[in-house]
Amino acid sequence: MAQGGKLLLHVCCGPCATAVIERLAPAYDLTCLWYNPNIEPLEEYNRRLEAARTVAASTAVRLVEGPYDNDRWRRAVAGYESEPEGGARCAICFRYRLAFAARYAAEHGFACFTTTLTISPHKNAEAINRIGQAIAADHGLAFLAENFKKRGGFQRSVELSKKLGLYRQDYCGCLFSRRRIDK
Repeated sequence: MAQGGKLLLHVCCGPCATAVIERLAPAYDLTCLWYNPNIEPLEEYNRRLEAARTVAASTAVRLVEGPYDNDRWRRAVAGYESEPEGGARCAICFRYRLAFAARYAAEHGFACFTTTLTISPHKNAEAINRIGQAIAADHGLAFLAENFKKRGGFQRSVELSKKLGLYRQDYCGCLFSRRRIDK
């Protein structure tokens, strides 16, 4: 995708969005999409959404809020609840959220989309990018395959999050990932 075009950025959380927006906004007509039905409980979802709103407001980037359809997401990952973090359940979750982003992008005139998910040191950027590229192809779109943790991306997100006073979560989002840290 040529720089300067419309780019839809799927945002997994406010802290991750900080450094990604900083990197992309100068080069693209950027719109952020909040779509994370995996996040539980609802109070946690709302805390993270508020952090994403804070980032959008501080960067003057538009934030579109998708629906919270946790029951439907749970059906999508049913049978994979015991998978380890980074396993098959996570791939299903990435696919689920990126498919929504692709549909939104196609319906709203975006030729390309990407995600903040690859900024996390706990996420496999190569796997996420493969999923994103496959979904993009299914929708006639391009996927900006980036590993946003490179070039100090994750560290920059920590710095910017502190500067903005953002809530930083300690688990990916679903209660299955939280069980890992509660042990």
